[in-house]
Amino acid sequence: MFKIQHSPARLKLLAAVGILLLVSCSPEPVSTPIADTEPELSADLIIENGRLYSMAWPEPSAEGVPAASAPFSNGVWSPDAQAIAIKDGVILAIGSTSEMSEFKGSATEVVDVHGASIMPGFVDTHTHIEELGATLDDVDLKGVQTEVEAVERVVRHIAANDIPAGQWIVARGWDEGQWADRFPSHDLLSASVPNNPVLMDGMNGFGAWGNQLAMAAAGITADAQDPVGGEIIRDANGAPTGAVRNRGVALYREAVPPLSMERLENRLVNGLRIMQDSGFTAVHHAGVNTELMAAYESLASKDMLPIRVNAMISGRDKALMSQWITRGPTRFAGDKLFVQSVKGYYDGSLGARGAKLLEEYSDRPGHFGVSGEEYGFFTEEIGAMLLAGFQVNIHAIGDGGNREVLQFFRDNFAIDPEMKALRNRIEHAQVVHPDDFAVYDELDVIASVQPPFVAEDKVWTVDRIGLDRAAGAYAWRTFRRHNVPLVFGSDLMGYDWSIFYGLHSAITRQSTDSQPPGGWFPEEKLTAEETIRGYTVNASYANFTENETGMLKEGMWADITVLDQDVFATVAQDPAHLLDGKVLMTIVGGDVVYRQ
Repeated sequence: MFKIQHSPARLKLLAAVGILLLVSCSPEPVSTPIADTEPELSADLIIENGRLYSMAWPEPSAEGVPAASAPFSNGVWSPDAQAIAIKDGVILAIGSTSEMSEFKGSATEVVDVHGASIMPGFVDTHTHIEELGATLDDVDLKGVQTEVEAVERVVRHIAANDIPAGQWIVARGWDEGQWADRFPSHDLLSASVPNNPVLMDGMNGFGAWGNQLAMAAAGITADAQDPVGGEIIRDANGAPTGAVRNRGVALYREAVPPLSMERLENRLVNGLRIMQDSGFTAVHHAGVNTELMAAYESLASKDMLPIRVNAMISGRDKALMSQWITRGPTRFAGDKLFVQSVKGYYDGSLGARGAKLLEEYSDRPGHFGVSGEEYGFFTEEIGAMLLAGFQVNIHAIGDGGNREVLQFFRDNFAIDPEMKALRNRIEHAQVVHPDDFAVYDELDVIASVQPPFVAEDKVWTVDRIGLDRAAGAYAWRTFRRHNVPLVFGSDLMGYDWSIFYGLHSAITRQSTDSQPPGGWFPEEKLTAEETIRGYTVNASYANFTENETGMLKEGMWADITVLDQDVFATVAQDPAHLLDGKVLMTIVGGDVVYRQ
């Protein structure tokens, strides 16, 4: 029987926990004031009558078999406890509801969650927060199926917001993977929106198109040269169509006027609030440039960050990298902002055929993708960041890109073996050659992956790389078998960031319509425990805060996510029901930042 870790010695040890019951659609949490005799030590907040999973037991085997001390018996998971007490932003104790009553004082807020699940705070380890915040300003193209529909959304946005002529319009979210062979031209957009420059940015940032005004501002003319690592798409006569691929997107983005500091701060706060309402207590922002870093530092100084942020320095911003080499890795006061890593960009996306492959694309003979310095990866500068003690997190999608990045790490570790301990990451790690999984392990590289990718990319992955190579794509079980830590994120805005969508994708390897039956390459599925760890325990390890968060234990930060369903029980009964889940509460450092 699993023994509960109690905080104060005077708490009685629970003999057992109840039989596992599936919990869904729990009533809203109810707060109750306390007016009893003051205890010797009173909590600020107690959450009670829940199903608490501390995740404080050892990790499972490489095949997903729970540890001997895990709360798992006869194929059934049981929660550790029922309640948790919080004081001064940290966990005071966990135990039964009755045991936590010892910490109820007159000022204690008590929240009865009626059987909902109390979990360590979930973390999204790969986000683009300003793009999420921009959804309140920009045009959302997520889910559009046709060029006509996309343009109509822009036209409606201009009319609804009375946007004056000459003001830039940015729209984001069309799927470059699905549209890879039918990128639109400027014609319809130019005719429909003749008075405002318009950028139609793809969901992953590897494709875009614009109207004539935007093309002129970006210098996309008949005489323009393709940028390094990018492509200006042209018609049969050599004239630009208005569409671009890979690093060509930067031509448009650099033409868009910069936002004021106030607007940048508002976008970041708005994006972080969306994440807190979605149950996340922390995010890792992948690729923060000079302007965004200044906005984050300003927000941190004013204590305006609602959740914790690991801000990865953009590996394309040489000036910012140079500045931080002098400053060194930093944890800001209040533990809300961390600047201790750099995001490198090594290759493009698989859907837009920019990922670097070892062999040619199956659906584009002779094409291998783009990578390295031609794609904006600055080897010398990022190597200097490593030497300065920064964790290096490098975007690599293709098997060629992954192999070359692993070699970059190997070369640098030969200069200074201490750099191997920096918990360096490869972001996405989508297609990996069978020989290279062991190299991840050898070099102690974390695989930072995004479960929603498999749910959505599977419709074209085999077309791009063929069936044999697809077997090594999104290969999370294979990573586990090679002792490679996995951390999970969404890569928003390109993909949905819902906790439940991420869990469902990793556990079932299916899309939301439960396709394909049994899952896509089902041998790579993960268990519920492994997936939860990717968003909690492992995410804290990747942020160097494993002694402070990622699990629920006495003395650790009170970063908590409360869900209306028991993930373990739902998966055991029917994983499809994960998609029905709701977030009830988000708590960061003991503060309730979201409550349904």
